[in-house]
Amino acid sequence: MRRRRADDRMLGRLLAAVLAVVLAMALVNWLLVHWWILIAIGAAAALAGGGLLHRRRQHARWEAVRAQGLRYELSQLDALHHTRFEDAVRDLMRRDGCQDALRVGGGGDLGADVKATDPFGRRWVIQCKHRRAGLAGSAVGTPDLQVLNGTARQVHGADIAVIVTNGRVTAPAVVFAEQQRLHVVDRHTLAAWASGSRPLWKLLRAVPPPRRPTALS
Repeated sequence: MRRRRADDRMLGRLLAAVLAVVLAMALVNWLLVHWWILIAIGAAAALAGGGLLHRRRQHARWEAVRAQGLRYELSQLDALHHTRFEDAVRDLMRRDGCQDALRVGGGGDLGADVKATDPFGRRWVIQCKHRRAGLAGSAVGTPDLQVLNGTARQVHGADIAVIVTNGRVTAPAVVFAEQQRLHVVDRHTLAAWASGSRPLWKLLRAVPPPRRPTALS
């Protein structure tokens, strides 16, 4: 009886091995006929690997910015070209933990120069108004805030809509911002933020609560 069971087990193993060989040969023959599938799989793997590498490099750049403790003086910000000012705002958001912060300003930006998601899950839409002359430049007025108010939430899905300037903001614009739940980062607030004292959401009043609990909550 024991010998019969042993023979049965050996036969079962042999049949399994033969079946595995047959299936492997069939698969090889099928792939030889459908060789383009191997190319497609290889291309997909290469794209996935490239995307992963890109994300890792991007993450490394973000971490490098944060590790350096990015700081700006107002004089540095004043001297920037307006597109570099937008880059600086993006980098300050990244410094504060918004790893997906992107500069999207340009023609047809519909009032959004920088978009970011903070560590609490809130979506930020930021419009930048750079003044080379600083306080001596033209003031940010209500029309600028009206553009932001018309697109930030409806078009860009903002939880927090912000206008950032290194210059002045008119009193009517400040009133309009309060009425429409917009946030104004004027020269004074920008100086505190750029110096690295606190993240932007700690410098603004009445920001929405976190969308999700985090270790920073």
